[in-house]
Amino acid sequence: MRCDLSLCDLFERNLASLMHLLKGNIGTGVLAMPSACKYAGLPNQHTAGPVGVLVIGFIATHCMHMLVNCSRKLCKRTEGLCALGYAEILEESLRTGPPRLQRFHRHGRYTINGFLLLTQFGFCCVYILFVAQNVQQVIQSFHSDSPDVKIYLLVSAALLIPYCFVKNLKHLAPFSTFANLLVIVGLVIVFQELVQGLPDVSSRPAITPVDKLPLYFGTAMFAFEAIGLVMPIENKMRHPEDFGGCVGILNLGMTFVVCLYTAMGFYGYLKYGEEAEGSITLNLPSKNWLFISVNLMYAIAIFISYGLQLYVVVRIIWPAIEAKISSRKMKIMSEYIFRTSLVLATCGIAMVVPHLDLMISLVGSLASSSLALMFPPLIEIITYSAEGERLSVISVIKNLLIILLGIVGFATGTFSAMQEIIRTFHDTSGDGGGMNTTVMAGLGLSEVQTYS
Repeated sequence: MRCDLSLCDLFERNLASLMHLLKGNIGTGVLAMPSACKYAGLPNQHTAGPVGVLVIGFIATHCMHMLVNCSRKLCKRTEGLCALGYAEILEESLRTGPPRLQRFHRHGRYTINGFLLLTQFGFCCVYILFVAQNVQQVIQSFHSDSPDVKIYLLVSAALLIPYCFVKNLKHLAPFSTFANLLVIVGLVIVFQELVQGLPDVSSRPAITPVDKLPLYFGTAMFAFEAIGLVMPIENKMRHPEDFGGCVGILNLGMTFVVCLYTAMGFYGYLKYGEEAEGSITLNLPSKNWLFISVNLMYAIAIFISYGLQLYVVVRIIWPAIEAKISSRKMKIMSEYIFRTSLVLATCGIAMVVPHLDLMISLVGSLASSSLALMFPPLIEIITYSAEGERLSVISVIKNLLIILLGIVGFATGTFSAMQEIIRTFHDTSGDGGGMNTTVMAGLGLSEVQTYS
C-alpha cells in the first residue's frame, strides 16, 4: 500500500471491499462469543475467554496476510496468472514448489475445495438451526406450548427450497443488503441490553475446567469464518495494493471485527454467565417486543445468508455432476433435485444434532481451524521452498507452531464436540426418550438457543 495515502482516501476508494470483509466476518458467529467465553472464563487474575479471542483473531489475521502474500508471489512467479483463489494458491504453490511435491498439485486444489465444502455445508446446518430456534423463541413468547424445534426446521426447509432455486447471485444482492441492515440494527439493540445492569467481574470464574477449552477453541474459530473470502475480495479490488500493509483494508477490517468479538464475548458472558446460550439473542427477554424483533431480524438475515452459503457448495459440486448429464432438460431438473437434497440434508443433520453451541464448536474445530490456521502457514512454507527461494528459520518455526495449534485445536475440539453430542444423546435415551435438563439446555428450551 502506498505510504502517502491517507486513511480518508483509503476508505473512500475501498469502501465496498471493506464492507464485504466486514459482512463476511460479522455474521451469526459474533452472537456465539458469550457461549465461547462460557467455556473459558473471564480475565481476572489469569488470561481467559476474551483475551483468547484477541490472540486467535491476531493469528487468523496473520494467516490471511500469509495467503495474500503467497498469492502475489505465485502470480509473479507464474506468467499469465493475475488472480488466484484459495484452492488455486495451494495448487500453484505445489506445482511450482519443491520437485518432489509437484506431482501432488491437483490434490492441493481438491483438498482445499473439500474443506471449503465441509465448512460451507456446516454453516448451512447451523444457519437453518439458528432460524428455526429463533422463530421458535418468538412463537414461545406468545404461546408456551409451541411445537418442537423439529417442526420449525421442517418449515424452514420448506421455505428455503424455493429460495435456493435462485441461481444468479445478482438476484440475491438486494436481499443481502437488507440482511446486512438487519444485522447492524440487531447488534445495536443487543449491545444496549448487554451493558446494562452488569454484575461484578469477580462473579464470573476466571478459569473454567481445561476439558472445556477445546469447545471454546471451536466456537471461536467458527466466528472467524471469512478466510475463504479474503482472496475473492482482494482479486476484485481496483487497488489490490491497498488490501495488505499495516494500515490496509485487511488490518482495519479485522481489527474492528476482533474488537467486536471480544466486546460481545466479555459483556455477554459477564451478563448471563453459565446461562449464555449458543446465540446471545436467545438470552434476551422473551416478553419484550423490541427483543422479539431482534430474534425475527436475525432469523430473516440468516435465512437470506443461507442461500449465499449454499451457493458455494453448489458451485463446487454441481459442475462435476452436470458434466455427466447430456440432456439439457435433465440438467435443469437434476440441478433442482440436487439443490433440494442439499437443503433437506442440512435440515436432517440439524434435526439429529439440535444443539447450536455444540454444532458451532464441531464445525469450527473440524473445518474452520483447518482453513484459517493450518493451510496458510503450510502454503507459505511450500511457496518459499521453491528453487531460489528461502524462508527464514524464525518464520518456519512460527509457521510450524501455528500449524501445531491448528492440529491440536482440530483434534481436541472435534473430539470434545463429538463427545458432548454423544453424551446428550445418551442422556436423552436414558430418560426414556424424554428430555432431561441437560438436553433441554442444549436445545435452548429454557430460553431457546442459537448459533453462531
